[in-house]
Amino acid sequence: MTVRSHVGRGHGVRVLGSSGWMVLVAVSCTHAPPVVRPYPAPTADLLLAALAAQQHAISGMNARARATSWLGGERVRATVNMLVERDGRLRFEAEVRLEGTVATLVTDGPTFALLDARRNELSRGPACPANVASLIRIPLAPTEVAAVLLGDARLPEPTGAAPPAVSWDDRRGLDVLTVSDRDGGALQLLFHGQDAGRELVAAVRVGADGRRRWQTAYQRFETVAGRRLPGTIRFAERDASFDDGVEIRFEDRTLDEPPPAAAFVLAAPPGVTVKEIGCGPGP
Repeated sequence: MTVRSHVGRGHGVRVLGSSGWMVLVAVSCTHAPPVVRPYPAPTADLLLAALAAQQHAISGMNARARATSWLGGERVRATVNMLVERDGRLRFEAEVRLEGTVATLVTDGPTFALLDARRNELSRGPACPANVASLIRIPLAPTEVAAVLLGDARLPEPTGAAPPAVSWDDRRGLDVLTVSDRDGGALQLLFHGQDAGRELVAAVRVGADGRRRWQTAYQRFETVAGRRLPGTIRFAERDASFDDGVEIRFEDRTLDEPPPAAAFVLAAPPGVTVKEIGCGPGP
């Protein structure tokens, strides 16, 4: 089964800008004055509500994208058809010019399977971050991968630690919402703008030691079915730059259409070798 993006159903994409809001990029002038917030500081509850509204507005996506990532030390570029459900169900089909579909990865949340057409091999096992990243190098849990691809981020589990806090990044002119996790780390969400124009433009996950685990940037915003979404998503692990990470540029997509039956199940075709695998190291 091929995942297809449906264009012309009234859910088209309108590009609003070619550059988008660039984040996590050094200021070009080392002596640039700090940016002053031009509006009253938002509360943590206000930013959490903005994130929740975005998450509730989009439950799933059927998309076609151009993905570039590092896999096995090699730079890989492919067109990827995606089915993404916010509950962590994912289906990726990678296409290479002149070869067609070369790999398909699915996860129903708890388990994953990867069909490598070149090797005539099906790998299957638990849907841990290392396995989920076998096709697109985003080594996170399925629900976290889904959130990133839908243009936001999954909050840490509620904890009795420090309450969410808001600060101001005066170098980039962004509101920063910091949500602590139960292990002493935190998720930092960076917003640009205010009120109806507020957009989540980046997320940074840090550990209890203060070191970065991963980061995202959401750029080139578009209107899709009346909702604002990033046209480009970038992801990088730990201290790596985005140039050594993943870039996903959406070509077209539709939102909230029911996925086909059995879309997140991958059976082994006749004659394909099946490998049962465990989990590699996490992010």
